[in-house]
Amino acid sequence: MKIKSKIRIGLLFLLAIIMLLAASGSYYINTLADESKDILKDNYNTLHYTKNMIEALDDPNKAAAFNKFETNLIKQENNITEQGELEATKIMRSAFEEYKSNSEDYNKAADLRSKILKIQEMNMTAIVNKNNVITGKTQRAFAYITILGTICFLLSFTFVVNFPKWIAGPIIEFIRGIRGILQKDYSTRINISSNDEFGEMALAFNQMATQLEAWEHSNLAQVLFEKSRIETIINNMHDAVIGLDENKYILFINPVAESLLSKSETDIKGKYAPDIAAVNDLLRTLIQELLPGGKPATNPLKIYSNGKENYYRKEMLDVKGKTANGDNKLIGYVIVLKNITEYKELDVAKTNFIATISHELKTPIAAINMSIKLLKDERIGAANDEQKQLVENIEENSNRLLKITGELLDMTQVETGNIQLNINAVAPSHIVNLATKAVSQLADQKQIQINTEISNDLPNINADTDKTVWVLVNLLSNAIKYSGEESSISIKVDKEDGNVTFKVIDHGIGIEEKYLPRIFERYFKVPGSKTGTGLGLSISKEFIESQGGQIGITSKYSQGTTFWFSFKSI
Repeated sequence: MKIKSKIRIGLLFLLAIIMLLAASGSYYINTLADESKDILKDNYNTLHYTKNMIEALDDPNKAAAFNKFETNLIKQENNITEQGELEATKIMRSAFEEYKSNSEDYNKAADLRSKILKIQEMNMTAIVNKNNVITGKTQRAFAYITILGTICFLLSFTFVVNFPKWIAGPIIEFIRGIRGILQKDYSTRINISSNDEFGEMALAFNQMATQLEAWEHSNLAQVLFEKSRIETIINNMHDAVIGLDENKYILFINPVAESLLSKSETDIKGKYAPDIAAVNDLLRTLIQELLPGGKPATNPLKIYSNGKENYYRKEMLDVKGKTANGDNKLIGYVIVLKNITEYKELDVAKTNFIATISHELKTPIAAINMSIKLLKDERIGAANDEQKQLVENIEENSNRLLKITGELLDMTQVETGNIQLNINAVAPSHIVNLATKAVSQLADQKQIQINTEISNDLPNINADTDKTVWVLVNLLSNAIKYSGEESSISIKVDKEDGNVTFKVIDHGIGIEEKYLPRIFERYFKVPGSKTGTGLGLSISKEFIESQGGQIGITSKYSQGTTFWFSFKSI
C-alpha cells in the first residue's frame, strides 16, 4: 500500500469517527425534538380549546358565547389524545346541551365548568408525565453520547499518537543515513523493508551509497580518465576558458582562449598570470579584479577577432574544495568568456529601430497636434460639446503618444551612450521654478497644491539644466498621478553632507517594499500601476548619474513616496 493510500485511510478513519458522533447526536436531538413537539401539538391544543370554552361561559352575549363554545368543543372532540379524554369530552357535550336548554341555571353552568376543568387537569397531568419521560430519555441519550464520545476519543487519541510515529520513523532513519553520507561513511545503509514509497526511497538510497562507495575506492586510472574527459569537454567549448590556481598561476586555457590571447597553452601554462598580463592587455583586463585594488569589469568586452568586432561577457568563478576539517577552501579560479556578439548586434538593431520609429512618429504627431489646435480655434467653426470632448480626448492621447516617443528617444540615447550634456553652474531654485511651472496645469486639474521648501543660501550645482528639469518634472508628474484629488505634494531642497538634495514627497498609495529594488529598472512597472511605459524612472536615473549625481527612493505602502536626487555643490 502506498503512503498516500495509508494517509487517506487514516483520514477516512478520523472522518468516520466524526460522522459517527455527528449522526448519533443528530439522531437523539431529532428524537427528543419530535417528542417535545408532540406535547405542544396534542396537549397544548386541548388546553387552548378549554380556555376558550371557559371564556365563552363568562360572555354575557349568550348567542356569541354558545357559538364560540360549540366551535372549540368540536375542535376538542377532534383532538382526543389521552386515555379517558373521550368519555370526559362526551360528558362535557351532554352537560353543554343541558346548559343550552336552561342557560339561566347556575348549577348547570357550574357543572359544565367543572367538566371543562377536569379535561384541563387531565391534559396538564399528561404534559407533566410526558416531560418526565423526555427528561429520562434526555439523560439516557446524554449517557450514550458520552460513552460513544469517550470510545471515539480513545480511538482517535491512539491513532494520533501512533500514526505520526509510523511516518516519522522512516524519516528519522533517512536522516541518520544522510548524516552518515555527509561524514563520508559510504557503508551506511537504510533498513526499511516496506513496499511503499519509503521502501523505494531506501532502495534508491542504498544504491546511491553503493555507487559512492565504489567511487570512493576507484583507482587512479579512473580518476585520470575523468580528468581526460573534463579536459575534452573544456577544449571543445565555444566559450573561452582559462583556469588559475589559488596563487594565480595558469593551469590551462582552451583553444578559444588561445585565439583571443594570441598565446598557446604551452607558452603560458604554469606561469604567473600577472606577469603575462603585464604584456597582454586582454589578460590584464580579465584578471583585473584579482590584482590589488582592481575592480571587476562590468561592461561587455569588445575584442577584435576573426576580422570583426566581437563582444564577450566575462564570468569569474571561484573553485572551492573540502579540507580535512570539512571546511571550504579556495583552490583556484575559472575565467569564462561568453561570446554575446549576436545578442549585442540584435540589441543595437533594436535600439536603432526604436530610435527610427520614434523619430518618424514625431512628424505625424506634430501634424495631429496642429490639426487639434485648428479644430479648437472657433474661427474655423464652433463645435458642440460632444465634438469638444472628442477633440480633448484626441489631444490627450496625442500628448501621451508624444511623451512615449520622447521617452523612447531618450532611452536610445541612454542605450547608445550618446547622452548630450550641457553642464553649467545653475541655482537649485531655478530648476525647481522651471519644473513646477511645467506641471502647474496638471496639478490644477486635480486641485493639488505643490509646496516648495528651499533652504536659504544654497550653493549652485554643476548640472545640465534641461535634463535635470526633465527629471524633476517626471518625478512631479508621477507624484501628481498617484496622489488624490485636493491633496498636496512637497518639494524640498537642502544641503546635506556637501551635496544639494532635491526631494519630491507625496502622500499617495506608496510602493510595496518588495518592488523598490526594481523601481529604476528599464520597462519595469509596479503591478496595478497606472498607464506608462516604465521608462521614465530608468531615464531619470541615467540622466542624473551621467551628471555625476545620485538618485534614490524611500516609500511605505499606503503612506506615500519620496524620490530624491543630489549633486555635489560648487
